[in-house]
Amino acid sequence: MVLQLLFIALTAAAVYLFSKNIARIRRNILLGRDIDRSDRASDRWMTMLKVAFGQTKMATRPVPFIFHFLIYAGFIIINIEVLEIIIDGAFGTHRIFAPLLGSLYNFLIGSFEFLAFGVWLACVVFLARRNLIKLKRFSGTEMTAWPKSDANYILIVEILLMSAFLIMNAADFKLQQLGAEHYIQAGSFPISSMLAGLLPSEQFSLIFIERACWWFHIIGILAFLNYVPYSKHFHIFLAFPNTYFSNLDAKGKLTNMQSVSNEVKAMLDPSFVPDASVTPGRFGAKDVQDLTWKQLMDSYTCTECGRCTSVCPANQTGKLLSPRKIMMDTRDRLTEFGNHIEKNGKDAIDEKTLLDNYITREELWACTSCNACTEACPVNIDPLSIIIDLRRYLVMEESAAPSSLNAMQTNIETNGAPWKFSPSDRANWVN
Repeated sequence: MVLQLLFIALTAAAVYLFSKNIARIRRNILLGRDIDRSDRASDRWMTMLKVAFGQTKMATRPVPFIFHFLIYAGFIIINIEVLEIIIDGAFGTHRIFAPLLGSLYNFLIGSFEFLAFGVWLACVVFLARRNLIKLKRFSGTEMTAWPKSDANYILIVEILLMSAFLIMNAADFKLQQLGAEHYIQAGSFPISSMLAGLLPSEQFSLIFIERACWWFHIIGILAFLNYVPYSKHFHIFLAFPNTYFSNLDAKGKLTNMQSVSNEVKAMLDPSFVPDASVTPGRFGAKDVQDLTWKQLMDSYTCTECGRCTSVCPANQTGKLLSPRKIMMDTRDRLTEFGNHIEKNGKDAIDEKTLLDNYITREELWACTSCNACTEACPVNIDPLSIIIDLRRYLVMEESAAPSSLNAMQTNIETNGAPWKFSPSDRANWVN
């Protein structure tokens, strides 16, 4: 009974802390401007099913896709056994689903073992890709000590959890063979049975190993649950809503600011009456609260995989821009700003901004607006929309566009074309 109470207390504390972390992140995301993404529900569900559940965009790189799918499937399916572990821990039972499911239970446990070994193998491969092969897209100025360590920590923890799961089953298998009390004949152990020969034969030692691995497995899961909100691996949860709320418009279509559109319409049509509820506010974005909640959700969903940066033409030619850094900087600034208002109140002044303190102007103007980063992202993150909004602020609030861009805009205004030729001479150069 003491162990049951301890288990319940640990589980309740973990769920409480996780709920607090989720509430904090939700508050930070809702600091952003409102945007309507409630249209075309059927298309949104289909996008989420294909991109988040089906991982179709991951398949563009077959090797990581296969191993990532093993981890993904293992994470979802093995959690069915975690449910049994939680019930057993709370009520002091052992393999409570076995009598209910009969022979199906044996099939499930055997399947879980194959998946657990697949997850173990995939994590080993991913560790090697990061630390031995050292793939280029896992490096960069933004990939400092913490982002690199974060990825390694999760992979190592997954290896340890899967190892504990298989050793626990191996000890359970051997205890069943010995006819130990409380260890009912249940389950199929195609992988862990091969490990049984490495374990001792004494019943006391086997029970100690089985219980130690059981506790390590469940405590590891509860700790992992509360580590994830601080990690890039939060995409495990956010990938699904993030893909549902994807931008379904054509990739090259840019949004218009309603306040600016109203001004243009009023100039063209004196009878036009603008919507009084639309207030100009700030043109573009200077800080995270000027971005939309979807852009802020994007920042928390970023997996730091580097696919966006690896296809960015500006980055490939040595320019400062890295779309992954744009998303990481946005998340870091949002976290900092959220902590600031939590500590000092929502009206407290914060001297820092996303523009200049985190993202430089050189990075913004290096972008070619080609949308390669958005197309490459496996969870439909849109770094370009943040870059465009920050550039809008520079142009419309500070008149700080590069001289070449100013010259082009002047030519469009005076000549109706980007080039410095008179409209009357257009027929001379258009052909």
